[in-house]
Amino acid sequence: MNILLLGSGGRESAFAWKISQSTQCSQLFIAPGNGGTHAYGKNININPNNFDAVKALVLKENIELVVVGPEEPLVNGIHDYFVNDPELSGIPVIGPKKEGAILEGSKDFSKQFMARHGIPTPGSESFTNETLAEGLAYLDNHSLPIVLKADGLAAGKGVVICQTVAEAKEELQLMLGGKFGTAGSLVVIEEYLTGIELSVFVLTDGDNYVILPEAKDYKKIGQGDSGLNTGGMGSVSPVPFADAKFLKAVEDSIIIPTINGLKKDKIDYTGFIFFGLFKVGDKPMIIEYNCRMGDPETESVLPRIENDLVELFIATAKKQLGNYTLNISPKNAATVMLVAGGYPGDYEKGKAISGIENIRQSLAFHAGTILEGGVVKSNGGRVLAVTSLQDNQFEALQSATADAARIYFDGKYFREDIGFDLV
Repeated sequence: MNILLLGSGGRESAFAWKISQSTQCSQLFIAPGNGGTHAYGKNININPNNFDAVKALVLKENIELVVVGPEEPLVNGIHDYFVNDPELSGIPVIGPKKEGAILEGSKDFSKQFMARHGIPTPGSESFTNETLAEGLAYLDNHSLPIVLKADGLAAGKGVVICQTVAEAKEELQLMLGGKFGTAGSLVVIEEYLTGIELSVFVLTDGDNYVILPEAKDYKKIGQGDSGLNTGGMGSVSPVPFADAKFLKAVEDSIIIPTINGLKKDKIDYTGFIFFGLFKVGDKPMIIEYNCRMGDPETESVLPRIENDLVELFIATAKKQLGNYTLNISPKNAATVMLVAGGYPGDYEKGKAISGIENIRQSLAFHAGTILEGGVVKSNGGRVLAVTSLQDNQFEALQSATADAARIYFDGKYFREDIGFDLV
């Protein structure tokens, strides 16, 4: 079948790599793709949020399956667009409709959903400009540190952790004043959790689900988890501190109540659910949902899935996941992200990249790259994800880190300590 993959990042590179291996895939189109995805299919330079352009492509190329990588088209309703168009309604879309994508599109909605269905999450309250006075008063009696979250999509930058009440009050006013645009017109003030973070993923057909390999990503720019937050500097899978007992607790207290809650609320959900979790003591708590796979977690998760990914998507579209067995490799994956000079602030673009052909025991998933005149150049903050799959975690970390060093572009930076805290 002809397949369309929407997106342009490292996550989509990993999907393209995996989809292209499928015996079910005749031709893969990636829109818009990046400087490396052409190795797996045909890049088409259209914006995934331009639904009319997506439709024209789907009809022209006889697309039979659409896989949506990023959250924005889902929150904007691309799945609904297909369902409501007579020419597109028979084409399966992997990714939830707008009513399901709001789990990511609105932090306030997701917190209410968790509370309604008894899903363990830190306590929170939400405030707008109209209730700013109440919000400031609420902060006076809040424990420290204080977590403030923009309600809407803010490209992974809408969360601020404040160490003092004064700082939190100033930040609340900045956020409600437009710091994150319309995403911050509602702000969720949340209890701070002390624990260790991890990501768990499921793919659901609306009735049943399969649990994908768990992963842990590293958000801070600097060694030893220091400095500014980023979109993710690397990831590992499996996660050593998430043993079978803990993962069973995740399934029982978070995954099953979420799937059942969606059914109770009559939200028809087909696609990925990303559970952003904390392990607090021995118990899991959820801090956020995402309506798609994570990045850079996808780059560590997909290499561990042994099944044909397109067959998995077909089973999802046909609501046949109840009989589906996911085969997970016992090997360890480690991903190291190469980023541009200046990232996560103002970063450099257009730097020629060399040495990708020199990597020895890893895969290079392009993220922020572009192909110009046959030369691969940097075109984003996070440029390349280098993933190694090995028998144990130490070997995977060592291989990915060594291969990251074999690639060069001006201003290149990567963390050399990704995952070593877990060894």
